[in-house]
This record gives sequence, structure tokens and C-alpha cells, in this order.
Amino acid sequence: MKREGLLSVAEARERILAGAAPFHPAESVGLTQALHRILASDLSANLTQPPCAVSAMDGYAVRSADLASLPARLKLVGESAAGHGFDGRVGPLETVRIFTGAPVPDGADAILMQEYASAEDADVAPLRTVARGQFVRARGLDFTKGEVLLRAGTRLGPSQIALAAAMNHPKIPVTRRPRVAILATGDELEPPGTELSSRQIIACNSFAVAAIVATAGGEPIDLGIARDEAGAVEAGIRAARDAGADVLVTLGGASVGDHDLVKKALASEGMALDFWRVAMRPGKPLIHGRLGSMAILGLPGNPVSAIITSMLFLAPLVRALAGDAKARIGQCEPAVLGAFVRANDSREDYLRGSLAVSADALPVATPFEAQDSSLMGLLGRADCLIIRPPFALEAAAGEHCQILRAP
Repeated sequence: MKREGLLSVAEARERILAGAAPFHPAESVGLTQALHRILASDLSANLTQPPCAVSAMDGYAVRSADLASLPARLKLVGESAAGHGFDGRVGPLETVRIFTGAPVPDGADAILMQEYASAEDADVAPLRTVARGQFVRARGLDFTKGEVLLRAGTRLGPSQIALAAAMNHPKIPVTRRPRVAILATGDELEPPGTELSSRQIIACNSFAVAAIVATAGGEPIDLGIARDEAGAVEAGIRAARDAGADVLVTLGGASVGDHDLVKKALASEGMALDFWRVAMRPGKPLIHGRLGSMAILGLPGNPVSAIITSMLFLAPLVRALAGDAKARIGQCEPAVLGAFVRANDSREDYLRGSLAVSADALPVATPFEAQDSSLMGLLGRADCLIIRPPFALEAAAGEHCQILRAP
């Protein structure tokens, strides 16, 4: 729905993601380079895990039938440890000392925990019965050779990388990282470490946006700072194309002031404009369009606005371009308010706040008192963004809300 001629956040996000098709062909990377990459094709196991029946406990490998009636006496005939199994066979009234992860010897069908056995030299007295299969991990319990365990479009985190390694894959097929060029604009901007005059500020947006891009699985390309001249901005846009960027992110100059040159520069370079305003706070001025095959996102110059709009729009775009199957699924989650919030107007509001654990299952989200979009210190301390839909009524502490966790 449009509010005062503005696109809703949901509609803006849908339009930004509409043309995001994943890249082909795939490339192969080693396991240590696979974090946050997107699997390009289904991955099946190259082996069966475990490759044989193994013990889930330290104790004794036994024949369950030998323990059906107690007391009983078992003869200790050997030992089985991980990597060093017992080569013989367990016969009637025999047992093998066994350790967690060790192969279960032939003839044995259960594990007697060491706590429930009295052992003296080669004589073992069971203190309780066991059921057939007790504490035995059967061959293939985890997975079998040829079984597909990771699907194309999976975002690879530590657990998925460990699984690929366990499946005996030294390398993984992944999609190419989307290349995201980042161009800051403004005469007032200087890089960190600069001695500033009273008219200058530190350019911090590029670093935050680059981190969001990298976390989403993209490759950030820093184009530096373009001064408030049409030629400088146009040169930055051409540099993004020359670098083969899939996405160009501009920072600042997206509004309607005399010094807001970005939209004009993009138009002069041939951008097809989709939209440029969204019904949200902070972050209303937001340009979206295409320049040939390159997607354009023109974000506000205000650091808080740039970071929040990057979370909402840029990160999902990068993930979608990389082929992430979950890129279009919203990242918000339920919480309860920790303080009263006023009724909202026509723009979707994103309130910086803290999170606390509660006796309830849901976290408690408490908005900070100050919410001015220039306050970077608050954003640095924020655990979450509390989402206030357009025209939301006032809400008391304890009422349910939706949040986005800070990246």
C-alpha cells in the first residue's frame, strides 16, 4: 500500500527482489572459504556415517542374552577403542571393554555402561540387564552414501560446513559472490583518521554497508567518496560498471535538495528508475532502479538510515543474487514491549532498543527514549529494531511486537 505517495516497506522490498536471479555457473571453494556462501547444487554423502556399528558409551560390548538372568559372569577377551577395533568375535559369556565411538565387535549386540559393571582382572559382573541394541549406534544411523543432505540454495554456516566435511567433501560448489560497489557522496565527508574542521564529518557509512554486504555473502567494492559535483558522481557510477558490479549502492544525495545530485547523475548515466521514496522512518529517501545489468540502491546519507535500509533491502538483495533459498523470508521475530510506545503515523517506524530475557518465552524489547536518526551511539548500543507498522495504535509494556535483531 502507498502512504502519501510513498511505497510501503513490503512493496519496496518485493520490487527490489523481483529481478534478483542467482548467478551461474558455480565455483568450487575449500571448506575454510565456504562460510556464508550459498550452495550451488545438491550435495550428497560420499560415505556412510557411521561406517559400522559403534558404541555410544564407555563400557562393555556384550550379548544381551547373556545378561537376561542375573547374576552372571563374563570373561573379558579384549578391548575396542575409536580407530582401534577388536578383531575377534564375542562369544557366549564373553565381553570386550569398549569406549565411545569404538566399533562394536562381531557377536555383541548391546553396550553395558561401565557404571553398571563390576570388573576384576578378566572377570566382569554385570549389575543390570541391557536390551538388544542399547547404546549401539547402528551403521548409517546418521546418513548413508549417496543420500542428499544439503540442498542447493542452502546458506552455509558452521554446522553445514561441518556436515559437508563429514560427507567427505574437501570442496563445495557455491554460487559467485555478488559484487556490490559502494559510493559515498558529499563535500562534508572525510575518511577516519582525518583532522576535521567544524564543517566536516567522518564518512562511516561505507564501512557499515560493506560489513552488511560481506555478512550477507557479497563482495564489497569501496569506490571512496565522490564530492558534490555531477561529474564526480557520474565518474563513480562509471567506476562501478567498470568494476563489474552487480549492485551499486550510493550513500547520500538521494533526497530533493539542491546538493542532492545522485538521482540526476544516475539518470544521466541511463538508469531506469523504479522508485525513490519509501514510507518508513528512518530512511524515506531510497532510490531503486537499474543501469543495464546493474541494480541500483541509493541510500540516505544519514548513517542510521543507511544502516537500517541496508538491513531491510540490501542484505536480502545480496542473498537473493547469491541464490539463498531463504532470501525472501522476513527476518523479524516476536517479542514483548518493555515500555509504552506512542501511536504511529503513516510511515513504518524502526525504533532502536535493548533486549532482555524474560520469564516468558519471548524477549523483552525496550525502545530507547531518544530516537533521532542522527544518533549513532544509540544504534551502536541497540540490540534490536522494534517495528511499528503504519497507523499502529499506542501500546503498553507487555504487549506483543515484532523486532529485527541488530546485525
